[in-house]
Amino acid sequence: MPYDDSGWRNFGRLGANRSPENVRGGQALGAAMEEALSRQIREGGIRSPVTTNRGLNARLNYLDSDAGRQAMTDAGIDVTPRTMKKWFDGTQQPLPANKEKIDTAYWNLRAERFLNNLGAFKQHLNNRGRGTSIEIHPINQDLVDPEGRRQNLMGEQAHRFLPNVRYIWDDAVDAMREGDSEKLEEIWDDVIADLDSDWGAYTYVSYVGLGA
Repeated sequence: MPYDDSGWRNFGRLGANRSPENVRGGQALGAAMEEALSRQIREGGIRSPVTTNRGLNARLNYLDSDAGRQAMTDAGIDVTPRTMKKWFDGTQQPLPANKEKIDTAYWNLRAERFLNNLGAFKQHLNNRGRGTSIEIHPINQDLVDPEGRRQNLMGEQAHRFLPNVRYIWDDAVDAMREGDSEKLEEIWDDVIADLDSDWGAYTYVSYVGLGA
C-alpha cells in the first residue's frame, strides 16, 4: 500500500503536532522495537545484584574473555592484571566502586552482543511463526483545535490491538538497526492495512506497544 496520511493529511494545521507524543507510526514502531530489545536484554540478564557473591561471580564469569576485559577497561576499571586475575579466581573481592563498574561492563557487553547479532531478536518477534501483538493508540487530541478533533478517535475504544502481526519483523529489525525511517513507514503501512477503512487515522499515533 503506498504511503497515505489521509487520516491526518494536514497534520499540523489543526494542532495535532502540538503534543510531542504524536509521531508517524513508523517512528513509533521503531521506538517500540528498541524498548522491546532493551527489555529482552534486561530480563534475560543476571538478576542477582553485583553486591552478592552469586551476582558478582556470575558477572565475572561472563566477562572472563578478551572482550570482557576490554568492557571492564571501558567501564573505567583500572587495576593490575594480577588483581584482575584474583577477581576471576575468586581469591580477592573488588572494592565496592569496582563492583559497580563490573556491573556496568557486564550490561554493556551483553547489550553489545545483542546488537551485533539481532537474529535472536528477530526470532523473538517472529515467535515461531506466530508473530507479535501490537497495541496502537491514536494521536492525543488534547491540543488539537476543537473543530479538528475526531470523536471516533477518542477514549479507549479507539485503541487498536492486532494480536498476531507476522512476516514484517525481519525487515523491521533491519530498518531499526539501519535507522531507515522510510522503510519503517512502509512497514507501518502494511501493519495498519489490517485496520481496513480506519487505517488512515493511524498513520500518526501517540503510542505503539509490542507484546514481546
